[in-house]
Amino acid sequence: MRMHFSVRSWKTTGRRMHGEYGYIEEGELGRPYDMSLLKRFVPYAARYLRPIAAALALAVAVTLLDLAVPYLSKIAIDRFILSYWHVVDFSGLPASKSSELMNGRRGAFQPTVQPGRFALAYVETKKLDPDVLNRLRTSGLLLDERYVRVTEAGFRELEEEVGKAESFRLADGGILLAESLLERLDAGQRKRLRSADLRGLGLVAAVFAALVVASFGLGYVEYYLLESTGQRIMFDIRSELFSKMQAQSLRFFDRNPIGRLVTRVTNDIENLNEMFKSVVVTVFKDLLLLIGIIIVVIYLDRRLAMWMFAFIPIVFILTMVFSRLAREAFRAIRSSVAALNAFLQERVSGMHVVQLFVTEAFQMAAFERINLRNFLAGMQQIRIFAVFMPFMELISSCAVALLIWYGGGQVVREELSLGALVAFIGYMQMFFRPIRDIAEKYNIMQAAMASAERIFEFMDLEDRIPEAAAPYAPRAVRGHLDFRGVCFAYDEGRPVLDRVSFEIRPGETVAIVGATGSGKTTIVNLATRFYDPDEGGILLDGVDLRKWSKSALRGALGFVMQDVMIFSGTVRENITLGRAGLDDRRVEKAALSANALEFIERLPGGLDHETGEGGSGLSTGERQLLSFARALVNDPPLLLLDEATSQIDPGTERLIQQAVSREARNRTMLVVAHRLSTVMEADRILVMRRGRIVEQGSHPQLVALGGLYYKLHRTLAR
Repeated sequence: MRMHFSVRSWKTTGRRMHGEYGYIEEGELGRPYDMSLLKRFVPYAARYLRPIAAALALAVAVTLLDLAVPYLSKIAIDRFILSYWHVVDFSGLPASKSSELMNGRRGAFQPTVQPGRFALAYVETKKLDPDVLNRLRTSGLLLDERYVRVTEAGFRELEEEVGKAESFRLADGGILLAESLLERLDAGQRKRLRSADLRGLGLVAAVFAALVVASFGLGYVEYYLLESTGQRIMFDIRSELFSKMQAQSLRFFDRNPIGRLVTRVTNDIENLNEMFKSVVVTVFKDLLLLIGIIIVVIYLDRRLAMWMFAFIPIVFILTMVFSRLAREAFRAIRSSVAALNAFLQERVSGMHVVQLFVTEAFQMAAFERINLRNFLAGMQQIRIFAVFMPFMELISSCAVALLIWYGGGQVVREELSLGALVAFIGYMQMFFRPIRDIAEKYNIMQAAMASAERIFEFMDLEDRIPEAAAPYAPRAVRGHLDFRGVCFAYDEGRPVLDRVSFEIRPGETVAIVGATGSGKTTIVNLATRFYDPDEGGILLDGVDLRKWSKSALRGALGFVMQDVMIFSGTVRENITLGRAGLDDRRVEKAALSANALEFIERLPGGLDHETGEGGSGLSTGERQLLSFARALVNDPPLLLLDEATSQIDPGTERLIQQAVSREARNRTMLVVAHRLSTVMEADRILVMRRGRIVEQGSHPQLVALGGLYYKLHRTLAR
């Protein structure tokens, strides 16, 4: 019974799931925090200290602006909306007793024009010791009536209606009007009396708007600096990574799949960029925000702050549990996605085999099993997120509810101002915001640390062809190639060449023939120094290849391979490959020498014709002729042909043979071939078997010898 799952769309609300954390590759998970890896970023970040410092400074500024917003609400409520005053009557008490009751806050008690009577602002009553405030109430010193400070002009206009019995004049000229009287007035009269409070609210609103605009502007600059700096750092790492990749030997590429290497330069780098912009700087900003909130709430009310901090251990434990569960879910997803990628890469590459042998149904069943595994792993992660995120919201809501209950009681008992409670709630919600983001940052860090470990492990590799300390780079190369007792193995214990020795004199053409696996192509790879021999030495013009400058050596070689690589771009670009000093005259001359000019001129645009990936639009023979022109364009003194005619039609083979015969007069040539027709005109032929040269001589000499070459000749002649 087959199960079919059709998942048309999955939507996540407000949180990232596994597919949004960049590339996922199977292997050990990175730790969310690895100081040794983070230190490796320091040299790259040090190049951009100014923009990073500017971004951090802007992050501090934006955080301070964010912290100011809830406090503005406190100011608006306590100073302008609930701008109540109490009157305290100390007229019957001695000065020492009244000073004692003021509890060291004499500046909070505003004197009135009536001796012994003081006005105490609503917000100041919350700063008094609760015991002192209770004594003032129970002793009747704190009058029951509440008063509102009104404007002089408004009071003068309504003085006859108001009367002086229900008002107090402060020593500084301010006027307090009983709240009960104010409530009996109409809206217009109240507005005139409280015009100063309305202006204050307008000022608070203007400051609030200014803070929002400033936060937006500074946040924009911070984001731009952060993103651009992150891109520059990733640009540097990616460039260094590609440079390191180009320096590796072919042995390295034999052991590492292309897809994995491409991933290092693209997706793994993007994971690092995500970490830089979403975690490294934002963690600094979040920590600054949390510290700022802690300082402000302790300043507002220590007791209420302790209630708020009581939720931190709960959040910490919950986060630790989530991190462990998320790690396991993430591991399962990495494994399933890696299996899915491997399956798709293999099947897409071999689609012609799948279709040729009609195995679509079997492959679909196999794909559904892997896809189902990935689906179930994703659902497991969804379940974990579905519990953690709402639970964090629940804890946040419970914290707010506790604040309302406990803080509201303090407001009723006049131990806390309403504005302070509102600000507390705002700070509480801000406090939980970075904590809720821990889940997202944890997964980003985990993926980034895994990517960083792979990237720096690659950068630490030494599997490359080293450049000599004082590289040899002569002005002219004669083309004298000499193999001396060369031994080589791609894998330890499986030798490919065994004490191979031969010499090619300048201007000589030497061909190598032999069965598949006899070591022919390996000789060419060693001559180009794609590899270094395990034993023995290879000399060009009497100098060991290991002492040559790699660029000088390969600049002296022209190489035509069996598997031609044509890049996306113009025909001209595929011939020159960006090498300097190659104008159209030299390109056309090389194309003519390779017998490729005729077909190039037939192409739309000629040398400017755009070829697709892999040379799509060109035949196999045309690609081979283009490769031959590429080898000849810099007029190399040494030409290497590795099975250059093995996969082309007879007509193209004749064109190449004509070109080879023509070019052989002017340079040293080493030709590897299966087809004996390609090598019969060589000055000397080397016959290889199991990594050794078993025969050598000209074509007539080897035929007369009656050995392995003679048998090959007779077999092919039939």
